[in-house]
Amino acid sequence: MQANHPNGASRGGIGRRALAPLAVTVVAAVTLSACGGAKKSSDGAGGSGGGNDTLVVDTSFSLKTADPSRTFEPTGIFVTRAAYDTLLTFANGDVTKPVPQLAASYEVSPDGKTFTFPLRPEAKFNDGTPVTAKDVVFSFNRVKNLKGNPSFLLDGVTVSAKDEHTVVLTTEKPDASLPFRIPTPALGIVNSTAVTAHGGSDAAGADQSDKAEQYLNTDSQGSGPYKITKYDVSTEVVLTRNDNYWGAKPKYGKVVIRNVPASTQQLNILSGESQLSLDMSADQAAKVKGQAQVLQKPTPTTAFLFSNDNPAVSKITSNKDFQEAVRYGVDYPSLLDVAGEGSAQAAGIVPGFFTGALDASAAIKRDIPRAKAALARAGLNNPTVDLYYASDVTINGINFGDLAARIQANLKDVGITVALKPAPTQTALDSYRNGTEALGLWWWQADYPDASDYLAFAPGELVGKRAGWNEGANPAVTALAEQARTATDEAARVDAFRKLQEAMQQTSPFVPLLQTAQVIAANNSVKNVYYNPIWYVDVDKLG
Repeated sequence: MQANHPNGASRGGIGRRALAPLAVTVVAAVTLSACGGAKKSSDGAGGSGGGNDTLVVDTSFSLKTADPSRTFEPTGIFVTRAAYDTLLTFANGDVTKPVPQLAASYEVSPDGKTFTFPLRPEAKFNDGTPVTAKDVVFSFNRVKNLKGNPSFLLDGVTVSAKDEHTVVLTTEKPDASLPFRIPTPALGIVNSTAVTAHGGSDAAGADQSDKAEQYLNTDSQGSGPYKITKYDVSTEVVLTRNDNYWGAKPKYGKVVIRNVPASTQQLNILSGESQLSLDMSADQAAKVKGQAQVLQKPTPTTAFLFSNDNPAVSKITSNKDFQEAVRYGVDYPSLLDVAGEGSAQAAGIVPGFFTGALDASAAIKRDIPRAKAALARAGLNNPTVDLYYASDVTINGINFGDLAARIQANLKDVGITVALKPAPTQTALDSYRNGTEALGLWWWQADYPDASDYLAFAPGELVGKRAGWNEGANPAVTALAEQARTATDEAARVDAFRKLQEAMQQTSPFVPLLQTAQVIAANNSVKNVYYNPIWYVDVDKLG
């Protein structure tokens, strides 16, 4: 599927995660349904086909653990989503509105700092015991104190139990993005009694003292529609229907998730060997269409270019007129040809289906005369700059070497010579994170579906510093970023994020290029396939 986030905690491409799921358009949830049959398996599970009661899913594993509090890899998120309920969720792929799951509802205080969640009284763990506020407090504090990749989701958040069935979250500042982080499967609620009995801890120092991961790799302790009954990070994970599930029972009694290369996934879908594929490229999808269902939509992974704003790194790229020449010298439609069907130009740094995104009409359009005039104002005559990128990764089927070569040709048209500097991912990550790249071609994978995740591009923030856009570089943009961060009224948030991006389109070193495409292919026997940009699909809703 994809590679590692170059930006922080450990994501993959460039967020904080280690790799990431993604996709959708204006989050108009797209449904795929049809009729048809799947090849039966001889044993009713795994292996070949899958039987009427078994769903076989092919994906290229990015998997480390089945412990939800430690999980932040794409396959792990897909797996734990099925086994662990969260307080809130997203329905039918629509990530614009968090809806209750374990919580019966939720309420936000007028100051935007207190969130109250009454729990559903009927909710039970897979062993039949009730879900209580104590379990939520334990689960959230465990995430925080394990200090793993997902811990940042609860930065500045305090969790408490108002009573046995009511949870209260308080934040240091108004935080309208919190309800959008809560559905993340890493914040799935675990059975605190069972996890504690097997070495789990939610106390300070849990990163050293907690010993429950191995137990949770073999015996899931959630309240979700499935239980994890087999877990192998190299070959396959098996989910079995949770007969104690408090909600609607899923159709498939068993889900077999297999580690399969993308090329083989195409063959398996066509033969009926599997019913769902998560990793095909656009070219592979074209060969499947007509014989299977194919969903192909832009994702919240944004590929971007930056011109380092630090004169100590490059006097050329830090020149604002040079940055304008780059911004208007890129031929954006030609990049979409490289990215393939389903990709889309990024109008701003925030993906087009998140609250606060710029309208598609605001996207920068190539203007060669303007780019050449800007280069002339910069006093630069045929400058040469180095473009750095990771050479050994593919993001949603896009080879970044191909993308870099297209940018090189685009900028040659306006008088800028680009010297390509490919490097293995780890080498490229080092120069990127150290802020030493003159031109950089990278990507950001959304950690959660809210525009606030992209405040990392502001001056002095995580990605801003990678591009030499340090604290104090642009006080006006910094002020807009803070307004966007703290706004609680939805209309005010939308306005703040749009103004922030409009300002960044004029003054930042960043050039948002495109949103990559996600391909999901499903056998015609599978119904109700909706794409979710965080966990691919809700397997329990498939019919």
